[in-house]
Amino acid sequence: MEVSRSGYYKWGKRKGTLNRYQNDRRILSEMIIDIHKKHRTWGYRHIAAYIRQDLGWGFSDNLCHKCCKALKIQSKARKPPYIKGGKENIKYPNIIQNNWSTTRPLEKVCTDTTIFYNNNQAYDLTMYIDVFNNEIVAYDLAISKHGCNPSNHYRAMKKLLKIKEKRGYKDLETIVHSDQGTIYTSRAFADTHKDYTIIRSMSRVATPTDNPIIESLNGWMKEEMANDFNLYKTKDVQKTVKDYIYYFNNERLAYSLNYKSPIQYRTELSFK
Repeated sequence: MEVSRSGYYKWGKRKGTLNRYQNDRRILSEMIIDIHKKHRTWGYRHIAAYIRQDLGWGFSDNLCHKCCKALKIQSKARKPPYIKGGKENIKYPNIIQNNWSTTRPLEKVCTDTTIFYNNNQAYDLTMYIDVFNNEIVAYDLAISKHGCNPSNHYRAMKKLLKIKEKRGYKDLETIVHSDQGTIYTSRAFADTHKDYTIIRSMSRVATPTDNPIIESLNGWMKEEMANDFNLYKTKDVQKTVKDYIYYFNNERLAYSLNYKSPIQYRTELSFK
């Protein structure tokens, strides 16, 4: 095999050094490690989108996946199991029927309460999520009574109503979809929104797949708050939840929104 003298010397100079592709991959791997330390629930697509937006790098999701695989990095989030459907509520039937398409903010809103523990104290976090852009438009955090804390639910609903007024949607219909919890079916809860254009819709009994948006986000949120915001060990639960919701609405990139944050997605479409 014949090699030119100049080619041999060039090879000798390069020997033991990384080429441009290898160096870029090394830098990408270092960034993936740093991001994964802060956001252990992010998958490779989310990590890739974040790096592309932050640095303007042009690379494929597949390359990020290869780097993650080599680094043995994967999302810490868990997948929910399949659950068979139950019966509808007579008073508030499931009018959504898994049709979550929307044309404007606050057209369809889903709500639920999730429970978590911090230093042996249980907390109820009730949230209202705008289906249009997955924005948390209202929430309330209170010491838990195992999901049956009326004041917690009432306060969250009143915050939603204030948002409707503030953004100029008071006279436009909003479908609020929930499960069949005792508070959601109560007369007292219905009275909180009787003067507003709120239409109620409910999932079938024990059928979280009828409310997939918030059920899915509940799991992601608790994983992210635990892994990235130290939820279960923080000494200031209210501040931690508040910080996370600000991050979720303003900074967290969502695949379903073309890797934009909920508020970025809404404002870029010129909605209030």
